[in-house]
Amino acid sequence: MTEVFPEIEEGVPLPASAAEALPTLSPKEELDMRARTIKLLADINGDPITPSEEHQDVAEDLARQMMEDPQMRPVYAKYPNEVMAYLAGMVAQTNCMIVEELSDLKLYVVNKLVYEVEHATDSKSRLSALAKLGEVDGVDAFKKRTEMTVKVMSIEDVEKELLGTLDALEDIEYRQVDEAEQVQEEQCHSVN
Repeated sequence: MTEVFPEIEEGVPLPASAAEALPTLSPKEELDMRARTIKLLADINGDPITPSEEHQDVAEDLARQMMEDPQMRPVYAKYPNEVMAYLAGMVAQTNCMIVEELSDLKLYVVNKLVYEVEHATDSKSRLSALAKLGEVDGVDAFKKRTEMTVKVMSIEDVEKELLGTLDALEDIEYRQVDEAEQVQEEQCHSVN
């Protein structure tokens, strides 16, 4: 039998430890890696991974902690394989896309709301479903809109427009004074 040795390049620095050689992983990436390893070893050994109620509770508690504090870096090594496998399964289920496009999800919501409107047992439920349907983007039955027109003008044009407005206001003021004087004169003539 012939022995085969791999070629080892000279001058290539080796890491001080295996941990140093591994890239830094996010908690999800580390969990995925551990879960794949656990599954591979279980398949090789023919041992099924069956988490108990206690394992499931620990995994759910750990998942809750990770959702509340996204910066948390759990020490996965202290948990048994069953907890890791169950946790990885929970993460995989919540991390998948239910629909390919958001438009599909919107269509689903609209269809369900229309169904609820048509099949509601009481008017309160029907009105609630109609209100929700009216709020859907694109339906916008209850959306208030405000439009603003922006007009870009030079300083000279702004001055002209302001002076024109002031002149118009001055004319209105003079007319009002004239009308008031006429009313007073008429009242004086009618009294005499």
